[in-house]
Amino acid sequence: MLGNLKDKKILILGFGREGKDALCFLRKIFPEKIFGIADKSEKIKITDKKTRLYLGKNYLKCLKKYDTVIKSPGIPFTALPKSALKKIITQTEIFFDNCPGKIIGVTGTKGKSTTSSLIYKILKKGGIKAHLLGNIGKPALNLLFSATSKDVYVYEMSSFQLANLRKSPYVAVFLNIYPEHLDYHRNLKEYVKAKANITKYQKEKDFLIYNPENKLVKKIAGKSKAIKVPIKSFPKSYLKKKEIPLKGKFNLQNMAAAIETVKIFGIPKKKIIEGLKNFKPLAHRLEYVGTYKGIKFYNDALSTIPETTIAALDSMEGKVETIFLGGFDRGLDFKNLVKRILKDKIKNLILFPTTGEKIWKEILNQVKKNFSKLPKTFLVQNMKDAVKLAYRHTRKGRICLMSCASTSFSIFKDYKEKGNLFKKYVKIYGKK
Repeated sequence: MLGNLKDKKILILGFGREGKDALCFLRKIFPEKIFGIADKSEKIKITDKKTRLYLGKNYLKCLKKYDTVIKSPGIPFTALPKSALKKIITQTEIFFDNCPGKIIGVTGTKGKSTTSSLIYKILKKGGIKAHLLGNIGKPALNLLFSATSKDVYVYEMSSFQLANLRKSPYVAVFLNIYPEHLDYHRNLKEYVKAKANITKYQKEKDFLIYNPENKLVKKIAGKSKAIKVPIKSFPKSYLKKKEIPLKGKFNLQNMAAAIETVKIFGIPKKKIIEGLKNFKPLAHRLEYVGTYKGIKFYNDALSTIPETTIAALDSMEGKVETIFLGGFDRGLDFKNLVKRILKDKIKNLILFPTTGEKIWKEILNQVKKNFSKLPKTFLVQNMKDAVKLAYRHTRKGRICLMSCASTSFSIFKDYKEKGNLFKKYVKIYGKK
């Protein structure tokens, strides 16, 4: 593919992390070539003088000037004119076409970051030259310069990266599918189709580690040519309950997926156990913030769908007294989550706009006129007020959980900002 780019006019579409990596990569290969860079943001500044910038709301108008367009994952295909689609390639495609090593692709609506990190840590513990890339790790392209056939690349793959892929990894790890990113994909069918690319092009000697309990994943796995390895329950012979570093049934599944994956590379059981024992939970994923004034606080800021909030509640064994919910409205259904909140008799709901109001209406709908079942409910506009309320209304010995079942964009920049603000104010008010 790289040889084909020699005489092409190349545009880098989207200049975030992956776009910058693409420019750095291409500049090393084509030191004299002039590249175009297009991005919606008008604040981009570039020191590379052999570039043409197309910035602002009309940034897509330049597409017709270029033969090849390297698209960053964050720009949906649906935003592009049909005439440009044949020109599009992605960073993921370039990496897959040129990587001499083995690629482990990890996808799923939830759990892929934790599972990718587990696989990477255990492979390293087992003496394999492993690299973590994609959503959670490094951008991929510049790793190609030092890549060898002995390297193993653990690639966390979102539907954005899988959408246009025409190759599948040597090992595909497929955890689950729930309705998600429907603001990016046209519908659930398109989202599922993108996810399915992780195994669609696998060959008979490749491996598919998959979750048979998820109907959509099981259906996709049924069509795969790869050697199929179902994810079973976490093997108790590996760790005692008190040694398990992660909370929740879903994390036991993530660890089981990691075990099945590293076994393919011959990692001995002793090294797998060491890797699991020493694994530290990732930030914003059911992260224990600490106990302050007798209250346990958990930050699950990455929970963006109802299913992950239900899974978080499963791991708390009915001890949640206060929960933070709500965020950007993508049309998700909260009926099952509300049933669970009422079943657990959670006393305090702290609700962010705009789905917080939607959740409150669903609660009123489900309790009907039995108002004695209603939890205390607080609509808030910022994290500071939310945490103050949590301290005021949560009893000692109970849990305050932030697991919003919605994306953060209504009042926060992203899940990291939301999670970090939660931790900041929990610690500030915990000391007063």
